[in-house]
Amino acid sequence: MLPGILWMAAFLVGSLVLVAMLAFGTTDPLGNPRFGFNPENIAALAEPAYRSVLLRSLGYALLTCLICLLVAYPVAYAIALHGGRFKTLLIAAIVVPFFANYLVRMYGWSVVLSDDGPLLRALRAVGLADDGTRILQTGGGVVAGLVYGFVVFMIIPLYAALERMDVSLIEAGRDLYGGPLRTFFHVTLPATRQGAAAGCVLVFLPAMGDFVSAQLLGGPDQIMIGNLIQDKFFQGQNWPLGSALTMLMMAVLFLGMLGYLRRARKDEAGAVR
Repeated sequence: MLPGILWMAAFLVGSLVLVAMLAFGTTDPLGNPRFGFNPENIAALAEPAYRSVLLRSLGYALLTCLICLLVAYPVAYAIALHGGRFKTLLIAAIVVPFFANYLVRMYGWSVVLSDDGPLLRALRAVGLADDGTRILQTGGGVVAGLVYGFVVFMIIPLYAALERMDVSLIEAGRDLYGGPLRTFFHVTLPATRQGAAAGCVLVFLPAMGDFVSAQLLGGPDQIMIGNLIQDKFFQGQNWPLGSALTMLMMAVLFLGMLGYLRRARKDEAGAVR
C-alpha cells in the first residue's frame, strides 16, 4: 500500500494543503498569488452573492440526486430482476456511452435542448410547448444536463444492490398479500437502501462541483459554485478567493460524505444485530 499512500499524500493531500494555505493569501499588483494571512477571503464567503450561488449549487445537486434516483431505480430494477441473460449487454449499453468526453456529451445535450432542437419540436407538435418555451438558459436545462451526465452513477450501485438482494424476499412479500407498491416500499427499498445512498453520494459530489452544465446549458442567473471558482482562478486572477470558495465547497461535500458514512455504519450495525 505504500506507493499508493505516497501518491495520494503528494498529489491529493499536498495540493489540498496548498489550496487551504492560499485561501488566506493575497495577490500582488500584477494579480499573482502570494501566501500570507488575509482572513478577508474567508469573510467574503458570507456575502449574499456567494451565498446565493452556493445555495443554488446545493439545490441543483440535491434535485439532480432525486431525479437520478427516480430514473435509475426502474432501470436498475428491470435489468437486475428481469434482464435475464442480457444483463451484461444492457449494463454495457448504459455504461459505454459514459466513456465519451463529458464536454462533448454536454455539447450534444445542448443541441437536443436548444430552441430548435428535437425535444422542443416534439413538444410543440403535441401541444405541450409553444414558441416561447425554452429549456436552455434556464435552471431546468442545467439540472437536465446534470442528470444526463451523472445518472449512470446512480444506476450502477442500485443494480449491484438489487443483484445481491434475495429475490425470495419479494416473493414472500407477495405471498403475504402485499401489492407491487407495498412490496417495493417494505421489502425492496429497505434491502437496497445502501445502494441508493451510495448512488446519491456518487451523484451529489460531482454535481455540486460541476461547471460545464451551467456554462453550456444555463445563463448568467444559473451559475454554480464551480463556475465561480473557475472565474476566480482563470479570469478574475484572484486565486486566494478562488481557493476560499474551493474550501467552502469541499466542506459541504465533506459533510455529505460524513452523513453517508454514518448512515452506512448504522445500517451495518443493524444488520449485525
